Amino acid sequence: MSEATRITRKGQTTIPKELREKYDLEPGDEVVWIDTDEGMVVTKRTRTDARGLLVPDDTSDEKRREIAAELENRLRERRDRNYEES
Repeated sequence: MSEATRITRKGQTTIPKELREKYDLEPGDEVVWIDTDEGMVVTKRTRTDARGLLVPDDTSDEKRREIAAELENRLRERRDRNYEES
């Protein structure tokens, strides 16, 4: 589906009704605007607070950094593996 909407002087726009219904968007929901190399992506925010998403809230900052580094390494290895396979 492709539909154009205008941006107002205040920077507002209307999300087409068909998309609001398809993605269950209701008044008060938040959307996230993401700038990518291919253009702009808009997605529904499904969680307002990302803390605790990967680890419990009481995890120390040092442990969080360790976990983040490990996840980054795993992602890098997966990307390298996928690149070698293609």
